[in-house]
Amino acid sequence: MPASPPERTARYRRSRTRSQNISGRPALVISTLKPHQYDLRPICASLICPDCKTWVPITGIQAKTQKLVPHDTGRAGKDAAGRCQGSNRLVTVDIEFEKWRERLEDGSAETTGRRRTAVRRKPEVQPAPAVSQIAAQKQTANDRTGDGRPLWLLREVRWASTESAVRETDTCRAQVPDHDAPLGAPPVPLKTLRPKRPVP
Repeated sequence: MPASPPERTARYRRSRTRSQNISGRPALVISTLKPHQYDLRPICASLICPDCKTWVPITGIQAKTQKLVPHDTGRAGKDAAGRCQGSNRLVTVDIEFEKWRERLEDGSAETTGRRRTAVRRKPEVQPAPAVSQIAAQKQTANDRTGDGRPLWLLREVRWASTESAVRETDTCRAQVPDHDAPLGAPPVPLKTLRPKRPVP
């Protein structure tokens, strides 16, 4: 049984290649990228490939024609070999080195000059009391405004003022009509309801 060929992995990206191939895609203009997305130093001229989002060397940075070196999409020697579509793509360097360095330094100075915002604690707000608590507070206030009589005596006086109305209501509830009422039905009114006509 023949042995299966070993799996190919991504190749190391050389900074300078002698390939004469040129990608048919339009040239990548440096000015369209952000200053931190490319490096124009002659020793390590490179940029972030828009296709695979990895740093790729620029060959011929000091020559007439600059282009991205052929590269794979994965890490060299670890990921599977897959040629990136941005390989051999022409690069148009339309920014001078000094101007790029100034823009990069200005951006880093702005970033380092930022300060963290101070944390301001919100004042603790007491929760609003419930309706029953408000009623209890009013009841307590009314009880305290008595004329010196004990609390039980004040309650007895208040009950006496409403006792007759409560007794009458209980008596009306105890009355049952002569005929049987259907189960689960609302109570049958004992008095004849005669709606009044609106006065024009």
